[in-house]
Amino acid sequence: MPRVGLEELTSPAYVLCDLMKHQKHTYTDKGLGLSTDPTMASQGAKRKRDHESSDMSTEKLTTDIIIENARQILQRVSNSDEIDKDSRKKTTIGIFGKSGEGKSSLLSAILGKKELLPSGCFGACTAVVTQVEANLIDSNYTAEIEFFSKEEWEKELKDLFRYINDDSEGRNEDLVDIAVEKITALYGDDADKKTLEELQNDEKFAEIKTSLSNSTKKISESNLSEFSNNVASFIQHSESSSGDWYWPLVKSVTIKIPECHELLKHIVLLDLPGTGDCNKTRDDLWKSKLRECSSVWIVSDISRAITDRDPWGILKHCIEELGPGGKCKSINFICTKTDYINSAAYIRSARLPRDQIPDDKDQKKTCIRHRNKHAKTRVKEKFENSEIKEIFNTDNQFQVFTVSSNAFFDHSLNLESSETEIPNLQDDLRNLNKSIDRELARDYVNKAKGHLSLIQSGQLDKDKNMIEMKVNKFKKNLENSLTELDKYFDSIYNDLEQHLSNGVEESVNSCVDSTKKLIASNTNGRGFHKILAALCKNYGCYWSKNWDVILDLNKTLAKHLHNSIYNDFCKIFPVTGKTGKSVQEQIDKFSIIQNDSAYPSSDILHHIHNFIKIEEIKLKAALNRDIVEKKKEIYKSIQLTIVKEMAPCYREAAAVKGTGSLKRMQELLITAVDMKKQDMFIKAKMEVLERLNNLKLDIKSALENELKQAIERSQSQTSERTRKDFSREIEELEKLLQQLSD
Repeated sequence: MPRVGLEELTSPAYVLCDLMKHQKHTYTDKGLGLSTDPTMASQGAKRKRDHESSDMSTEKLTTDIIIENARQILQRVSNSDEIDKDSRKKTTIGIFGKSGEGKSSLLSAILGKKELLPSGCFGACTAVVTQVEANLIDSNYTAEIEFFSKEEWEKELKDLFRYINDDSEGRNEDLVDIAVEKITALYGDDADKKTLEELQNDEKFAEIKTSLSNSTKKISESNLSEFSNNVASFIQHSESSSGDWYWPLVKSVTIKIPECHELLKHIVLLDLPGTGDCNKTRDDLWKSKLRECSSVWIVSDISRAITDRDPWGILKHCIEELGPGGKCKSINFICTKTDYINSAAYIRSARLPRDQIPDDKDQKKTCIRHRNKHAKTRVKEKFENSEIKEIFNTDNQFQVFTVSSNAFFDHSLNLESSETEIPNLQDDLRNLNKSIDRELARDYVNKAKGHLSLIQSGQLDKDKNMIEMKVNKFKKNLENSLTELDKYFDSIYNDLEQHLSNGVEESVNSCVDSTKKLIASNTNGRGFHKILAALCKNYGCYWSKNWDVILDLNKTLAKHLHNSIYNDFCKIFPVTGKTGKSVQEQIDKFSIIQNDSAYPSSDILHHIHNFIKIEEIKLKAALNRDIVEKKKEIYKSIQLTIVKEMAPCYREAAAVKGTGSLKRMQELLITAVDMKKQDMFIKAKMEVLERLNNLKLDIKSALENELKQAIERSQSQTSERTRKDFSREIEELEKLLQQLSD
């Protein structure tokens, strides 16, 4: 924990923060955008749970104190806070799991609010993307609901009725089920029996049309129960009560929870729906959200965690969006409902020796512990032997948790709080939050230090010749460093070009056979006709409602190109760690300050060095965040190029009807792939290389422009203030940085 010295204890900032522990008070940092919750004091009294660490609020306040102290120091020098606000995105944790696996209960337990989300809503059988984050503004529960546009919904509604009214041999029952589910959810029982025209004359249709004219809706309640009731119809589904369930109209829902700053201040928990929905808009949204995930939680009932193929199948299907095409650093497999166990049956099936079985009181606990240990071992073994491990190198960042949400709230189930493992997941979130807090605070104090160093350099007597010589040296170093960066990018460009050329050759040679194999009927022709028609309607991708059948022609066609660059791509853009070849490492070692550990004896040059070094650190951090985003665009460009090239064929094949339509669809797809193969794969290759070159140009431009400006600012810095020494303030900022390190 950061230390607070005597000087800080008597500072206005510390007194201010000390008062905050005893009464309501809010302040917002203009420079960084960090705020202290106005209800913090009351929360500490009314919400302290036995499993929470007692020093959490102190840790949070101390980080804020450091930032506030840095602001106070700046304001002693300047009347205004000139530090830019940090605008980086929150960290996203994606959560997989079917309805009924315990996701809602898990989230409620982690956030310490029983029945926060109704069972079956977080991960319902809908395709609504739902995310949960902290409400940092007030003490209300809020939901921000994003709807499809009126045009998007009208188009989807026509598609839904077309699926229902399709009486051809290619009728797809999965699509029909989804269509019936959506229409009856909105319009009530038997709405699917009406015609589209009849539905359009219904009062409900006009009401929905009016609602969709507003693209968003916000629900805000201070009472949790009222909030849950009001938001349920937008995220939940009920088969027993049709009508007035609005989730089919919803693209995404963002739920913001008060009083959970220490868990979700910098984190978003994102539900990734696990059911098929043949709608390209939803699919594109789903995949874009996947690429945002820094971590993934796979949630599965412990009784099925090892044998159930669904969570593993979903993960395998989207692993490229998480790994090389995304930024996922870790996977947690969470076995839920560990308290659901029949002790007698488990003792028999596990063949527990009699001498290991205690009396009735502790028998259930013994069985739970034994099953938890066994499940952890088996799940880890399954991961180690899976294709996922080969594709997605997590650097040992794979953990298994055995969780009981019920026992976390209900102590009569005879499990210790720690044995429910909810506190472990909470600690993970707390630690991640604290880490981000410290990083933001460090960035802020560094910026303040650089700002003061620049002011200090303007206060000192200048040796213009010496400064000019140093500035010229900076400019020369910048020129040399940019040349080295050019050489690096030329090297990785040539490597990728060579491997992509091999990938093009392999793709051209194998694509027709791969297409034939994928779209060949593995069952009876009638059943497969439905699947192929759905694949064409969704521009080359099909997954059944329960994920037992997954076909993706675009991914199949992109396979050899992706494989050809996979090893190099993972070295150039690693998710974690150093490879000796990564763009991030190249940026990190870029500097116009040579031998900067040996500062010149001149005070003014010392402060100029200080300023430029901090400007470099700030710029590199921003660039490294941008690189992650650009990397995702580069990787997915292969498949996007293939979709674009194949789109006319998909539309033509989707329109095929009547006798023999299966064969005609197959012939259309095979012929299109054969005709386009040379052109299509070369275009995909060139798209990757062009995006890589654009990345190089963007990085070089940012480094050159920003550092030239820094050099010019350091050279032209003058002051009309009365000369004053700010070295003491700079030392104080250095002490704050040390506190953050400690």
